[in-house]
Amino acid sequence: MEGDDTMTDPEEGGNRRGAIAGLLIAAVMLAVGLWLAHDLTAASKMQDCLMSGRTNCNVIQPAQ
Repeated sequence: MEGDDTMTDPEEGGNRRGAIAGLLIAAVMLAVGLWLAHDLTAASKMQDCLMSGRTNCNVIQPAQ
Protein backbone atom coordinates (compact mmCIF):
# COMPACT_ATOMS: atom_id res chain seq x y z
CA MET A 1 0.00 0.00 0.00
CA GLU A 2 1.15 3.51 -0.67
CA GLY A 3 -0.20 5.25 2.46
CA ASP A 4 0.87 2.49 4.88
CA ASP A 5 2.61 3.82 8.03
CA THR A 6 5.34 1.46 9.14
CA MET A 7 7.89 1.46 11.92
CA THR A 8 10.65 2.23 9.40
CA ASP A 9 9.08 5.57 8.51
CA PRO A 10 11.74 8.33 8.84
CA GLU A 11 9.28 10.59 10.68
CA GLU A 12 8.87 7.93 13.37
CA GLY A 13 12.47 8.42 14.56
CA GLY A 14 11.84 12.10 15.28
CA ASN A 15 8.88 11.21 17.46
CA ARG A 16 11.00 8.77 19.44
CA ARG A 17 13.81 11.28 19.85
CA GLY A 18 11.33 13.82 21.18
CA ALA A 19 9.85 11.29 23.59
CA ILE A 20 13.29 10.25 24.84
CA ALA A 21 14.32 13.89 25.24
CA GLY A 22 11.12 14.57 27.18
CA LEU A 23 11.74 11.56 29.39
CA LEU A 24 15.30 12.70 30.10
CA ILE A 25 14.13 16.21 30.94
CA ALA A 26 11.47 14.80 33.27
CA ALA A 27 14.05 12.57 34.99
CA VAL A 28 16.42 15.51 35.48
CA MET A 29 13.59 17.65 36.87
CA LEU A 30 12.62 14.84 39.26
CA ALA A 31 16.22 14.48 40.46
CA VAL A 32 16.57 18.24 41.00
CA GLY A 33 13.23 18.31 42.83
CA LEU A 34 14.25 15.49 45.16
CA TRP A 35 17.62 17.12 45.85
CA LEU A 36 15.93 20.46 46.55
CA ALA A 37 13.35 18.87 48.86
CA HIS A 38 16.12 17.09 50.80
CA ASP A 39 18.17 20.27 51.07
CA LEU A 40 15.19 22.35 52.21
CA THR A 41 14.23 19.73 54.80
CA ALA A 42 17.75 19.76 56.22
CA ALA A 43 17.76 23.56 56.35
CA SER A 44 14.36 23.56 58.04
CA LYS A 45 15.53 21.10 60.70
CA MET A 46 18.61 23.22 61.35
CA GLN A 47 16.51 26.37 61.63
CA ASP A 48 14.05 24.68 64.00
CA CYS A 49 16.96 23.56 66.17
CA LEU A 50 18.47 27.04 66.27
CA MET A 51 15.12 28.70 66.95
CA SER A 52 14.60 26.44 69.95
CA GLY A 53 17.70 27.99 71.53
CA ARG A 54 20.05 25.03 71.24
CA THR A 55 23.67 25.62 70.34
CA ASN A 56 24.68 22.06 69.37
CA CYS A 57 22.68 21.78 66.14
CA ASN A 58 25.52 20.61 63.88
CA VAL A 59 25.32 17.02 62.74
CA ILE A 60 28.28 15.04 64.00
CA GLN A 61 29.48 12.32 61.64
CA PRO A 62 30.77 9.19 63.37
CA ALA A 63 34.45 8.35 62.80
CA GLN A 64 35.04 5.36 60.54
